Formats: sequence, C-alpha cells, structure tokens
Amino acid sequence: MINSKYTRGIQAANVLLSLRLAGIQDQSLGQLTQEVRDDGEKKDLTSGQLALVILALGACQNSVESVTYFHLVSQLEKKFQEEIENMGLHDGNPLTNYYQLSLDVLALCLFNGTYSIDEIKKYFAPENKNFYFGAQFSVDTGAMAVLALTCVKRSMIKTQNKSGEDLQSISNYIESLVKKMLAEKNKENGLIGNIYSTGEAMQALFVSSNHDNKNEWNCQQTLNTVLEEIPKGAFRMPIAAAQILPALMGKTYLDVNNHSSCGSGHFNLSIQEPTPVEPTSPSTWISVHYTVKINKTYSTEVTVPKGSVFLDVMKEAQKIDKAAFRFTYVETSWGPYITSVQGLKENSNDRTYWQLLSGGTPVSQGVGNYVVHNGENLEVRWSKY
Repeated sequence: MINSKYTRGIQAANVLLSLRLAGIQDQSLGQLTQEVRDDGEKKDLTSGQLALVILALGACQNSVESVTYFHLVSQLEKKFQEEIENMGLHDGNPLTNYYQLSLDVLALCLFNGTYSIDEIKKYFAPENKNFYFGAQFSVDTGAMAVLALTCVKRSMIKTQNKSGEDLQSISNYIESLVKKMLAEKNKENGLIGNIYSTGEAMQALFVSSNHDNKNEWNCQQTLNTVLEEIPKGAFRMPIAAAQILPALMGKTYLDVNNHSSCGSGHFNLSIQEPTPVEPTSPSTWISVHYTVKINKTYSTEVTVPKGSVFLDVMKEAQKIDKAAFRFTYVETSWGPYITSVQGLKENSNDRTYWQLLSGGTPVSQGVGNYVVHNGENLEVRWSKY
C-alpha cells in the first residue's frame, strides 16, 4: 500500500488514515505522514480532500506526537461553506459530491470545527438527490453520511446542543440511510452495494443500531465474502485496500481521535500492481466492440492483448479514429478516471459524467482496473446522475 504508484499525492491520506486506524507501523509511515502534511498545505484541494488530510493527520496520535491542525480545520470550514453556497446557486448541486460533503462534516465534527445543525438537517435529508447515482442509491455516499451524522448526533448529546426535535431528525436520517444501504445488500454473499462500497458500509453498520440484528445484516457473512475476495486481487488498488482495512479490524473513522480505540496489531493485506501483458502469439490477442454514445453513436472493433483493461481499449480506439474516440483522464486514488470524450467534459453542476458499461450494464471497477474479455461489448456513455 505504501509503495504503490497510486499512494501518491492526496491518495496517501486515505492510506495513512487506514494504516493508523489499524495500528500498522512501518518505517515508511513517517515519510507518508510528511507527504500528507505537505499536501494539506496545497491551495487547490477540494473540500473532501482537505477533510481526508485532517482525518489522516489527526488519526491515532499519542500524547507525545499530538499536533493540532487548527489552520486546516479553519480552511475546511470555508470550503464547506463554498459547497453550501454552490448548492444554493446550482439547483442543490455541490462543487464536488455528497461523499466529500460527508467527509467535511465528519472532519469538522471530530476536530471541533464549526457547522450548522440547520444546514445539516436541510441538506442531508435521505431523499436528497445527491445520495443517488441515477436511480441507484450510492452505498458509499450513504455510509459516509451515516458516519458523519452519527458524529453530529453524539456531539449534540454530549454538549446538549440544540433541541430534542433536532436530535430526533438526525437520528431519523441515520436510520433511513441505513435502511437504504441494507436494501442494496446482496442476500447471497452479504456484500452491500458492491465489493468496493462494502468496507465503508460495514463501518456505518458498526455504529448503527442494526449491528446486532442478524435478520437485517449478518456481519460474518459479509466478512467471509470479503476475505474470499482478497486473494483474488479485489483490493490490489491501495484505495480499495485502505477502505476495507478499518472494517476488517473492527474500526471506523469515528475512532480517529479516540487513541484507546486504535489498533495495535499487524495485518497484511497483500497488494500487487497490475503487470502489462506482452503478447507472444495470436491466441493472446482479443477483439472487443467499443462504442461511444452521446447524441450519436460511434463504434469500432478494437484488438488488444489478453488481460488488457478498459483504458487500453479506449487508447487503441483513439488511434483508430481520434476525432470520434479522443478522450482525457486524470489519475485519482482509484486509478485513472475519464474526464472528457470528444472534448465533452463532465460537470458536477450539471450532474453529468462518462459512464462505463459492458453489455449495457455499468461496470463495477474503474477504467484502469476492469479487465476486458474477448467478444465483449464495451461502451462509454454520456450520462446524468
């Protein structure tokens, strides 16, 4: 996790947070901490990225190394208000997304930042469109919101802040979001949403009243499935490993400033970087059908080495017809992310993005991780969520 090429820049904060919660110590952790500290001083961070930096730097510090990052919390307060202002101007759409807004609230709550209970009540109602991706409830967004709202609820109880009506509203929001998460649970294997959203969903359920109700959630079933997926490489991306590790150790992001709750053991979650496949014979090549769909449909046949990922197909298609298949992407904590096709860029205010599909069904992995197969019908579609 520490040495991967994807544990760089802001991605390092997620890994550091996970390792600290799990109590994992490594000689490279000091270097990783410094990298996260340096990233926290960058002015171009989104609100959620800054929140993640605060959580990572504040996680599990002992009394000797304890450092307070007041200036970062103050910056986050401003960025959070910019998100709220954007929602007022753009039909309820934040500058980023509700996953990041939930991270904002969580970090502000845990590290004594300022936020408005009235704004929380207004914008975190479970029926808010930002909890959905199209018609699909976003499990990881809902899970992060449950963690944030649980922190807010505990703080209200501790400080006796606000009325009983406000407290009941927050409690109702948590209960409703948990029910929506559980509605996305796979009855066969216990995964909640998909393999990548399950870790944060488990954290949310750990702090909810549903944790001990096996009729609603069988924790052991979910855990068994996750453990079965580890040797299959499901968590080879550092961000994927970072999001599942706290749950495997029975920890949640609410534990970051609770020193006694930080782990003290060692855990090995093996991660291997994908290796390029070099074709040696015709049998190692595959052919896929690739389509870009906007208002018109553009299609081509693409030949790539066996073991190639979605991104490789897009690169080959671009060589065939640059006008129809040109695209841009950025490196994120989950690997490459498509930002534009044919010059048409995603836009959070318009809630538009580029959706990846196989056989008409959205893929569950990113463009740099989804391995394509011979004869597959791949599509990049201009979509709205």
